[in-house]
Amino acid sequence: MSNAPDDKKFSSDADTKQLKIPSRREGKKSFREKLNISLNELREEISLRYVGTVAGVVFACIVVIGAVLVFADPSVAQVQKPTTPTTETKDENVVEEEEHRVQIKIREGLSTAEIAERLAEKDVIDSSLKFRLLARIYDYDDKFRPGAYTFTVGMSDDEVFQKLLTGERKAIKFTIPEGFGVKEIAERLYNLDLVDKEDFLKAAEDFTPYDYMRKRKNVFFAAEGFLFPDTYTVESDMEIDEILTLMAKTFDERLTPTMRVQAEKMGLSVYDLITLASLVEREVRFPEDRAIVAQVLLKRLKLNMPLQTDATLQYLMDAPKEDVSIEDTQIDSPYNTYQHTGLPPGPIANPGMASIEAVLHPAATDYLYFVADRRGHNHYAYTYEEHLNLVNQYR
Repeated sequence: MSNAPDDKKFSSDADTKQLKIPSRREGKKSFREKLNISLNELREEISLRYVGTVAGVVFACIVVIGAVLVFADPSVAQVQKPTTPTTETKDENVVEEEEHRVQIKIREGLSTAEIAERLAEKDVIDSSLKFRLLARIYDYDDKFRPGAYTFTVGMSDDEVFQKLLTGERKAIKFTIPEGFGVKEIAERLYNLDLVDKEDFLKAAEDFTPYDYMRKRKNVFFAAEGFLFPDTYTVESDMEIDEILTLMAKTFDERLTPTMRVQAEKMGLSVYDLITLASLVEREVRFPEDRAIVAQVLLKRLKLNMPLQTDATLQYLMDAPKEDVSIEDTQIDSPYNTYQHTGLPPGPIANPGMASIEAVLHPAATDYLYFVADRRGHNHYAYTYEEHLNLVNQYR
């Protein structure tokens, strides 16, 4: 028996199990394909990681900015989501500085951004962006109630949120006395939290809903004289223009056609009538003097004499004086009726119906002068010499 391998059998097995050895060209091609696949996978992985990294950085920046805005002010760091308004008790022995109050009307439909902008403009809040961010965090958008609000400068966002979420709207009754000027009306309405004083004065400068109110040269407030003194009841969220319109409309209704005809017969326009009536209103303290003072003023106009009323000088002053001085009579102004003849540029107050009627129906006297004593009663004279004697006697 031979020990040599079976060449035939080996050959057969080799044929069956022979491995295919790739050529050099085929090997290179396969490597490139694998390399391309690896590079593509690598690019995709890098892209995903890049996008994720950038997104994470952006999110982190947003969080940091929000945190800076919210917690930059130590007082804001304590802000908690308000639930119901709280009432704080104050120590009566502590005298606090009067806070600067701001009136802001929030109308239905205003967005959080618009509300924040108004609050920031009036210095109620320090940042409209921070306010909007907190409102979004607390889900307050679209939950703020319309109304007329009274804020103070520098309030915390928490305090402002409490007000806006609960709302402030009520009926307010106020009375404007005869002889009040626009400035005094603004002060009274401001004290009732109805208007911002400066905004009211600004609106009154050019408020002319009726032709006879047309603003004349050198006039401070077109509305002066035509805001009828009366008692009114309004909603606390009433706009300034609406209040002015209500008062001017009341005047227009109270000035009857008969009164207008009488003024025309006397050669007076509605504007001149109210200007004269405002002088009577401010010069007279007692009812019995109205028609006589009206007669004196009308006669002086007819004679082209200066009216020389202290009331027109007082109108130019920041605060009333018990007596005007010789120096006051030298004030350079068209309202100075010591220096200029005729009527002043416009009314100096808002007269009541009694003073208007006094101008339309003056007393049947012939006086040219009057002086008031310390109690406010007027004393009259026909001549300048008599007038000087009265001045020495009562002043």
